[in-house]
Amino acid sequence: MSRVLLFGSSGFIGAHVRAALEADPGVRELISPGRARYDLVEGDRDGLTGLLRETAPDSVICCVGRLGGTNEELIRANTLVAAKLLDAVEAAAPGTRLVRLGSAGEYGVVAHGHAVTENDPTEPIGAYGISHLAGTRLFELAARTGRVDAVSVRVFNPIGPGQSAENVLGRAQLRLREAAQLGASEIVLGPLGAYRDFVDVRDLAALLCSVVLTPSLPSRIYNAGSGAAAPVRTAVQLLAEQAGFTGEIREHGSGPQRSAAVDWIQADISRARTELGWTPAVDLATTIKDIWAAGAPG
Repeated sequence: MSRVLLFGSSGFIGAHVRAALEADPGVRELISPGRARYDLVEGDRDGLTGLLRETAPDSVICCVGRLGGTNEELIRANTLVAAKLLDAVEAAAPGTRLVRLGSAGEYGVVAHGHAVTENDPTEPIGAYGISHLAGTRLFELAARTGRVDAVSVRVFNPIGPGQSAENVLGRAQLRLREAAQLGASEIVLGPLGAYRDFVDVRDLAALLCSVVLTPSLPSRIYNAGSGAAAPVRTAVQLLAEQAGFTGEIREHGSGPQRSAAVDWIQADISRARTELGWTPAVDLATTIKDIWAAGAPG
């Protein structure tokens, strides 16, 4: 039975991870400190080591991070948080497994049709991917040198109930609800031609439970995707069908800077399947249905 310390439980991914851990019989106790107790981005290392000594966890999961912002903000939230956790766990909780969320943005541009593996080259194209890759590299080094039992999970395109408007389907859902309220016959979104590997956030949460609870892990990086790529346009159209929207979906402007130059991404998830026995259970159509049923994006 494991005692787990979870950071970021109020966020989109973190809330689902919390629910999965609470339901898992292998978890004896789950501790989810809010920012009022300790702010992982702004807090100092002494505060973190104090929290670790107080809670004495078997595992720590970090679901804290930023999708956008300045270079400094991305590095602070995605890289320096990883460094702070490594230093604090080594000092105050040796033997604790430390798990962080990385990103498919670490891979950069991938050849169309290729399912990217954890051993493929990492050539991020922007500060977002760089900030996550630096965190992953620090975790790899700490694990290789025996400092910390550290693991990174590279998340592809997480979607599901409760997602925010920072996500393309969250923005689409918001526009569709506005169109319904106003009686509008069209909505406008950015370009939708790219292919993305959409993974249901509940499947991602199940994978994180496996990473936390598996006694001995053969690897230090795991891809978290569905194992299939779909055009963003297809996903948005499925959402429009759930909304009963029959108007025009216009594409205008540019997509998020962190991924605009990547027109294809698909995860090879064979490592997680082979080593952890994990397989995604929720298909895209079901996720889209549940997104719409959950109400407006958070």
